[in-house]
Amino acid sequence: MRGIDVFMDSLVLHGVDAMFGNPGTTENPLLDSLIDYPDFKYYVTLQEGVAVGAASFYAQATGKTALVNIHVAPGLGNAIGMMYDALKSKSPMIVTAGQQDLRMRLREPLLYHDLVGMAAPVTKWSVEVNSPDEVSEIMRRAFQVANQEPRGPVFVSLPINVMSAETELPAKGPGDYTLAHIAESGAIERVVKMLLTANSPAIVVGDDVATTDTVSLMVSLAEKTGAHVYHEGLKSQNSFPGRDSHNQGRLPFEAAGIRGVLEPHDLILMTDGPEFEEVWFDEGELMPDSAKTIQLCSSTAKLAFKFPVTLAVPGNLGSSLTRIIAGLDTAVDNTYQELATHRNKILKTKQQATAKAAGARLKSQWDYQPMTPLRAISEIAAAIPAHTIVVDESITASTEIAAGFEFAEAGDYYGGRGGGIGQGLPGAIGVKVAHMDRPVLCTSGDGSAMYNIQALWTAAHHDLAIVFVIFSNKEYRVLKHNLDIYRSRFNQPSNRPYPHMDLSQPALGFSAMAQGMGLLAELVEQADDLADAVRRGFESGKPYLIEIAVSGKQ
Repeated sequence: MRGIDVFMDSLVLHGVDAMFGNPGTTENPLLDSLIDYPDFKYYVTLQEGVAVGAASFYAQATGKTALVNIHVAPGLGNAIGMMYDALKSKSPMIVTAGQQDLRMRLREPLLYHDLVGMAAPVTKWSVEVNSPDEVSEIMRRAFQVANQEPRGPVFVSLPINVMSAETELPAKGPGDYTLAHIAESGAIERVVKMLLTANSPAIVVGDDVATTDTVSLMVSLAEKTGAHVYHEGLKSQNSFPGRDSHNQGRLPFEAAGIRGVLEPHDLILMTDGPEFEEVWFDEGELMPDSAKTIQLCSSTAKLAFKFPVTLAVPGNLGSSLTRIIAGLDTAVDNTYQELATHRNKILKTKQQATAKAAGARLKSQWDYQPMTPLRAISEIAAAIPAHTIVVDESITASTEIAAGFEFAEAGDYYGGRGGGIGQGLPGAIGVKVAHMDRPVLCTSGDGSAMYNIQALWTAAHHDLAIVFVIFSNKEYRVLKHNLDIYRSRFNQPSNRPYPHMDLSQPALGFSAMAQGMGLLAELVEQADDLADAVRRGFESGKPYLIEIAVSGKQ
């Protein structure tokens, strides 16, 4: 058998059934072999970043190890940004690139470079196969490393001559590993005691609540403790129901802001390895000095990694939450129960006030022209079918997105971590491939969309029924907001213009671009027309783009 045969058999043994790629000459062994594996679905992209972005979201949406196939050094260079985002999102995936024939490496042939060195900073493991006898073990280890907590991308370089050479070593399967370990009973008892004695508990949920299917347990814990629930500024998945009264939204992107939100709480329970990806520097720690902190984490690699915690509890999250809830249920403490009930009532009242204020804000913007993002999101949310998945990269409208949609279950929302933009359109492709049975809506800003606009062609080529919504404000709105903050923080004049942040000369025509790549598309400029456009998009059963003219920064 050849090295490529072992590679393909490894994919079969590890349950891979889809791959995303941008093919090239050095990938010919793989592409030629696909003819013999008709059950594999190969999703063709026009740029490597699209392939990696789609695969990352596919991995998040399925929990499976995604497979990416890209082309030599320039292709890997195109993919690096999305690989960084996948690393931050903890997406289990294997990124492969065809490498030139190693017998020519000293002559530095066309497109040759150190692929392993290029990929290493944005992967958990980066390796090149130097012999066909190595394919079996490298692929077995690649899948294992990608799925060990914290999960993430692995890179494998596949030289064309190695893949075409003969070996007698067959592919290896994954084996039967028990990756989850159980937290110590004493640590769980300490968590219960700390929750019972807290006057104002808070919970910061990580993406692991969604990926471990423990959202219902977290809801139960919040209800039993009357805790405020927050998530980080960026999240990949929905780890708490959006309209639950305990949900207080996202934390800020700077230490002082995070401390300010958490200051009223005397106990903060966190899951996963909180990244708290800051944008601006502030003096002081992330956590308020007055609060005790608990971290529940499946991997010891992230325990107390960015800041000290009062109690760190490694272990399977589902088991830990179940045992903590059982401990609270068996506690005979009327004072604790009364306090929790009182806190729950306060949160309900706060939720009602927030909803009233949001309604008043929407009413005040109802007739604005161009329509505001808030009005647009209100119209979209009212028109989408039941069980729609939202893939969001609206950035400056993300708060309105979070408030405007229900997001009741873990799989109702997907977003990008890491901060690199251009994830939304490719991400929607990966999510749709993962959930062909559910409607998928992709929301994106116009600046973000242009980073990987080629993703629209892939959606059309594979007939993926995604409704893409582009909020077109003809500017990099987030950069204008951040420039205002910069000027304030660094005492710069605040009445100057915003240089090089407008996208209006010439204006971008997204509906025309989409039509040029085979999509049905339309431009909506009047808010009263938007709901019907959204319905048309979903009823078409085809990839469909709606360009919405919205107001820019005021």
